[in-house]
Amino acid sequence: MATNQYLSELFRIIEGAIRLDGEKVKNYALFLAEKLESDGDKTGARRLRSIIGKEIHKLHPAQVEQNKPVPVDGESRFPLLEKTEIGENVLNFVFAEPQKKIIDDYLVVIESRATLEANDVLTGTNLLLYGPPGCGKTHLAQYIAFKLKLPLYTARIDGLISSFLGSTAKNIQAIFEYASKTPCILLLDEFDAIAKFRNDQQELGELKRVVNSFIQNLDSHSSNALLIAATNHEKLLDPAIWRRFDFLLNVGLPEFEQRQALWDYFAEKLHFHDKHIKVLADLSEGYSGAAIKSTSSRLLQQSIISGNQPTLRDAVTILLSLKPEQNDGKSIINTETFNDLTKLKKYLTARNPDLYSLTIIGEIAGCSKATMSRTYSKRKRTRKR
Repeated sequence: MATNQYLSELFRIIEGAIRLDGEKVKNYALFLAEKLESDGDKTGARRLRSIIGKEIHKLHPAQVEQNKPVPVDGESRFPLLEKTEIGENVLNFVFAEPQKKIIDDYLVVIESRATLEANDVLTGTNLLLYGPPGCGKTHLAQYIAFKLKLPLYTARIDGLISSFLGSTAKNIQAIFEYASKTPCILLLDEFDAIAKFRNDQQELGELKRVVNSFIQNLDSHSSNALLIAATNHEKLLDPAIWRRFDFLLNVGLPEFEQRQALWDYFAEKLHFHDKHIKVLADLSEGYSGAAIKSTSSRLLQQSIISGNQPTLRDAVTILLSLKPEQNDGKSIINTETFNDLTKLKKYLTARNPDLYSLTIIGEIAGCSKATMSRTYSKRKRTRKR
């Protein structure tokens, strides 16, 4: 007797058979064979593949295609979907605790979908990821696909939005139909490009009809397709779009603990000690995970070329060259403070006296502890006078 873990695939195979949709039957049967083999039932997997190979042509043969390619734009012939290869390093995603709770709940619902459907419980699984750029929305979609052992297909917005707006609606329908017949996760990145607020006076009426078409496809295919959408501009989304997503996750800028974990991971080969990592985590407040990764990569390049261990000053110099995502684009410390020892010490000791010792401030400033001590003593004598 089939256990609940295979019911979801069985339901979709039966749906495809009833609708004489041979493509859907084939795709989900082969996916089920992969699951059986992964769970140790090689005999069952081999038998199922054999049945598909011998008998699938009997099910509405005119519509059965072997290895059907991803859909393409009718005008440019540009692929509308791109399959992402995902490695195990995707599991290194650094979560904030509220984010992990939502993702864990999402994964449980998907894995229990067949059981829920068997009990007539609706299982909406559309997930919307929103927040500043560089905070890991695409990485998170890959993480989910890896955990669910599903391929990830990303809709290519440059191909999806045709110069002929009528073709854009057809392209949207094509990717949803493909995702509804294929075991996969469909990722719509830069989602705001096709789901803009319909009351925007600057948009054409035809583009508003494209949004309507998208909503209709979302409604008609949501029970079969696993959809994740990601946007950096959630305020541009049409209000009706929000109601079509059962799970919403703000993938915001990393908190201190996340930044610390990110520096630990990306700067592992740079051999900063724990105190340095804490300092970098503090000074990178307002920066995205992508900025931390970029800084670590540039430090590693410098260390390989020069043969020298990178310093805190090197790291902060690179950070200051990047634009943070919050604080109105301003860093925790600015270039003027960074290059003025007195201002730097005053600011950092006021910010966190336990973290910023004279030694650490000297490393950030690029001078020795002795120089820091002389500067501090001179300042005290000046005050007494």
